[in-house]
Amino acid sequence: MLHQRKPEPAPSIAAKLAETLSEGTWRSRARPSQLPPEGDWNGWVVCAGRGFGKSWVASNFANEMAEKVGRIALIAPTDSDIRDTLIEGESGILRTAPSWFRPEYFPSKGQLEWPNGSVAQCFSSREPDRLRGPQFHIAVLDEFAAMQNVQNVWDMLSFGLRLGKNPQFLITTTPRPIKLLKEIMARDDVITTRGSTFENEANLAPTFLASVKRRYEGTRLGRQEMYAELLTDVPDALWQIDSIDATRVKSEPLMGFVRIVVAIDPAMSSGEDSDETGIIVAGLGHDGRGYILEDSSGRYAAHEWAQKAIGLYKKYSADRVVAEINNGGSLVEATLRAVDPNVSYKSVHASKGKVLRAEPISALYEQNRVSHVGSFTQLEDQMCSFVRDFSKATAGYSPDRVDALVYALSELMLEKKGSTFFFG
Repeated sequence: MLHQRKPEPAPSIAAKLAETLSEGTWRSRARPSQLPPEGDWNGWVVCAGRGFGKSWVASNFANEMAEKVGRIALIAPTDSDIRDTLIEGESGILRTAPSWFRPEYFPSKGQLEWPNGSVAQCFSSREPDRLRGPQFHIAVLDEFAAMQNVQNVWDMLSFGLRLGKNPQFLITTTPRPIKLLKEIMARDDVITTRGSTFENEANLAPTFLASVKRRYEGTRLGRQEMYAELLTDVPDALWQIDSIDATRVKSEPLMGFVRIVVAIDPAMSSGEDSDETGIIVAGLGHDGRGYILEDSSGRYAAHEWAQKAIGLYKKYSADRVVAEINNGGSLVEATLRAVDPNVSYKSVHASKGKVLRAEPISALYEQNRVSHVGSFTQLEDQMCSFVRDFSKATAGYSPDRVDALVYALSELMLEKKGSTFFFG
């Protein structure tokens, strides 16, 4: 039996007024840059530095909208981000809602229910297909740039944001040079608010402010994370988005392919904080060009990435599955053959470091010899963040998609010997 919430008596006007006078509304406490824009708009992007108060804005906006509309989508990078930050956090919905309009949270259903009947459904970016079917008046997407599968999330949400006369969305994010984010911010019906970490100085520890300013002031990371600059080019990166865009195509070549491979860079674990398994499909056209056909990378258990790779092998009638075995050894082949004993398989033992392996592939792009068939947002973001001095990469950065891309194009387009790639 579904849980039936007992209707609560409507708060009196006097009760509302008393709370407003004692605590003030969120709009009275917000800085101008934290308030929803005036006029007609479909989207509002709060692109601001760490500690600006983005989640506080998202939570208060959700509570305010719940007074007016019926169905809301709450989306964050992970389930724990939704629960621990957006709902139960210090600046979460439960803490920021006025006492007379505090929703009830049902973790098992991933749902919030307000006293007036408004409902918010919670979604993790790791499961974009859950957005198929539901429909909404309002969507709140917290930490957009940190989301996995962000393009799929956005596509599925766009079909469901269809209720009422003016469905709206709020995106809060620390900026990153994500193509999709730049496209959304460039829309005529979207208003962007920018703000720095230091605007919220009154609510942040002085030691924190002093520390981050001393360490990151004047650096590229500081410009992005503190001052919310949307930086488009990463210095010394092996790829730039403009060069990828220049050769992008919408469909496969009419003449078809000489060869197609599925390349895998397997992760050794599958937990929430594990590396992804890179899975890239690429083809060599009769025109001598390389084509990136699909990116199905993600966090998978061993049997899951094997099933995914074999599925792609059959979907594209691929000639071979190529997999890196530096860590997995014979277990990688055994896992694949457990799914399909007859799969055409080749192991790859990487004899050089990531940068040395990637540089010849970067050169192919510079020679306009590789095209992406469509857009692969996460792969391309990873490519454009891949720097020659790998020691300067962001802590925790693992270019699994790029590694699989390198293995795929190396197999198709570079001279090699045996199962170890030789560059030169």
